[in-house]
Amino acid sequence: MATKIQFPASAESEKPSKKKAPECPVLEKLNWLIHLHYIRKDYEACKTVIKEQLRETQGLCEYAIYVQALILRLEGNIQESLELFQTCAILSPQSADNLKQVARSLFLLGKHKAAIEVYNEAARLNQKDWEICHNLGVCYMYLKQFHKAQDQLHSALQLNRHDLTYIMLGKIHLMEGDMDKAIEIYKKAVEFSPENAELHTALGLLYLQLGVYQKAFEHLGNALTYDPTNYKAILAAGSMMQTHGDFDVALTKYRVVACAVPESPPLWNNIGMCFFGKKKYVAAISCLKRANYLAPFDWKILSNLGLVHLTMQQYASAFHFLSAAINFQPKMGELYMLLAVALTNLEDTENAKKAYAEAARLDKCNPLVNLNYAVLLYNQGEKRSALAQYQEMEKKVTFLKNNSSLEFDSEMVEMAQKLGAALQVAEALVWTKPVKDPKAKHRTTSASKAASLQQPLGSSQALGRAMSSAASYRKLPAGGGTIQLTKPPSLPLEPEPTEEASLTEASEQM
Repeated sequence: MATKIQFPASAESEKPSKKKAPECPVLEKLNWLIHLHYIRKDYEACKTVIKEQLRETQGLCEYAIYVQALILRLEGNIQESLELFQTCAILSPQSADNLKQVARSLFLLGKHKAAIEVYNEAARLNQKDWEICHNLGVCYMYLKQFHKAQDQLHSALQLNRHDLTYIMLGKIHLMEGDMDKAIEIYKKAVEFSPENAELHTALGLLYLQLGVYQKAFEHLGNALTYDPTNYKAILAAGSMMQTHGDFDVALTKYRVVACAVPESPPLWNNIGMCFFGKKKYVAAISCLKRANYLAPFDWKILSNLGLVHLTMQQYASAFHFLSAAINFQPKMGELYMLLAVALTNLEDTENAKKAYAEAARLDKCNPLVNLNYAVLLYNQGEKRSALAQYQEMEKKVTFLKNNSSLEFDSEMVEMAQKLGAALQVAEALVWTKPVKDPKAKHRTTSASKAASLQQPLGSSQALGRAMSSAASYRKLPAGGGTIQLTKPPSLPLEPEPTEEASLTEASEQM
């Protein structure tokens, strides 16, 4: 009888069968491709994939909606992006990232109170997120609630120190008028990030505004060491040289800036005033007209145009530009004084008196206002009123001599002495010997080269001053995804570049 032979089972049959790789859920299977197109900034392809993904998932893919909202916001469709971010927040109510993006869209729409409410809700979900504290501080700053803004920004610095937070905190101190605290903040920022050219530039501009030229030049030099193409630092350094009368060197600096920002209003304003200092008046007007075209509402440019036309004895044009400057800066007494000089030469004596009276009311320090006013009154035969203005001028001169190292221009001293003699004032005046240095750091002088008492005075040193503002641009911290498949982070908030901050006025040559 035949026996059945049983063969041993093969080793392969004993091995367990290989398991298939788990399939991605339908809702998430194209997220990698959406992320890839987004970080490559291939937004059209990204939107095509998003559309396909949302069609397959019936609009329930949170990541696809999130990235679509980011793209819409980059394209300027803020309201549409807000609606999509709100959809993400509904799909994932415990996600702080979604709420941060909702709040950011509200901020960009100017709804700061609503943004604060959403940020506070996000803070309850994530209490250790420095971005939330930073952005809350920025929102409070726009609402002029500076104490709350400072508290939030300090909280952000305690969680994580960032250059942008220091910059915003310094800006708040400047908006409050506290220059010393702003400088302390920027000093700490420079210690934390010593190679940040923007921080060195900001600190240099503050020192420049205070007249501490050595420290200003030091920090601006450091900024140019780390970033030789930093046009803000170059513009500020040029303005320092321009202040001290080195017009040719300043123009050399401005040529470098012109390559980087050829449409900068402060740049053309400064170039124009350099030409004015070199007595090239036609070139000065051409440059100032270009600056005025680029920034028609900048009162400093309008004022400079008025000063140049006044020097060229084009009094109607000077009146036009000075009137426009006063409309934008109605609290500056010097503008009224220059307007009065133009009106005097246009033979509108009554309005010139009104302008001088307003200038004297607003400007409590400049003796030139009272001197010019006294000259006008004397020319009109009002000796008693002229004497009162002359005595007021003497009080200002005495105060300035006792409290500062101010030196007076020789032309102003000579005219005051002539007027004093005409008014039969005693010889014991406060004047000293005429100052012959034309490049005195701080001086007040007259506008017209008066040869006799009958010709009213203006302010030629005011004409020579280049009142400029350094342009301020900031870069948002880079957003976008990382190598891991994560949502692109929300960006810390900061003011729009068009807002004029106090920092940009630090390079004004007043």
